Amino acid sequence: MNSAEQALVDRTVLVTGGAGAIGSNLVRRLSSLGCRRVIVLDNLSSGVEWNILAAPNVLFVRGDVTDDVSLKRVFHERPQVVFHLAAFFANQNSVDYPERDLHVNGLGTLKMLEYATLSGSVERFIYASSGCSIYGSEAPLPLREEFMSMHLSTPYQITKMLGELYCNFFHHHYGLKVVKTRFFNSYGPGEVPGQYRNVIPNFIYWALKGQPLPITGTGEETRDFTFVEDLIDGILLAATCEQAVEREYNLSGDQEVRIIDLARLINELTGNKAGVVFLPRRKWDTKTRIKASIERARTELGYSPKTSLEEGLKRTIEWFRANWDRIEAAADFPPGMSSAVRDFAQGAAQIVAAAGEGR
Repeated sequence: MNSAEQALVDRTVLVTGGAGAIGSNLVRRLSSLGCRRVIVLDNLSSGVEWNILAAPNVLFVRGDVTDDVSLKRVFHERPQVVFHLAAFFANQNSVDYPERDLHVNGLGTLKMLEYATLSGSVERFIYASSGCSIYGSEAPLPLREEFMSMHLSTPYQITKMLGELYCNFFHHHYGLKVVKTRFFNSYGPGEVPGQYRNVIPNFIYWALKGQPLPITGTGEETRDFTFVEDLIDGILLAATCEQAVEREYNLSGDQEVRIIDLARLINELTGNKAGVVFLPRRKWDTKTRIKASIERARTELGYSPKTSLEEGLKRTIEWFRANWDRIEAAADFPPGMSSAVRDFAQGAAQIVAAAGEGR
């Protein structure tokens, strides 16, 4: 146990969004460290209840960050550390439902900060921001924390920046000790696939079903993927380092990967022979490359991601196979404004089924 983990032993901790991929893994880590109580607040709009660890020191409250009754319930437990991970995720979802995005990511974050301040018990408030979003399309690479942009192309990007600004206000006006962590393309066990989910769980899902992997764009686009356990290391460091208060930190895997290479690696690891297909790039997707600088997190927090992409993918695929029935039941590709990928997936499934009948 390192010093950051030791500092959380016997503490009461609140994790919003604790049924999601990052949140559920964070809850497991906190519980195993010996936190007195780990309170999970999640409305299960995108997370799944079976992701939440059943343990004597874990309390699950099904509720919403915009609901006063839910917030009174969890802050009644007097948490000392708050990890605010809950969000209306992510870019395409916010384009389709901008008012819902503002309600959850804007009002929900504001309410969380208000209750954390009023409780008098919160010693550290960790806000999960998005490094893939808030830098905009004109930021020079590698992306550094001091860069600010007004050229944001989705409501999700806008409200993630709004959350950071609210954090600044509550620190300056009320003295709330906030830390802003900027996540980059996290992946790993715990994330079920769906229309509005990340590329890696969707690629793995389709690969295991023997379907071609849909790439929106040319495949030359790059992303900075972060394995969830490495990300949690960074979150815990941010929660316990005194220098981190009022600071922003990029937390990435420090590995820029082309999407075509990601797709080929997933097909190789799963044995999928269906290859890839190319779809038009989405209008809001204005970044052809994403690469974060983690120099500040490395220097000030001691953050150092350790998991290679191949190793992280193998562990994620193993989780998919071990939980396949649950994952297939939870996979969510509903009708909506942004149905191109969903329609592709349905069409690919029909093609695969027809090929099977012809054999």
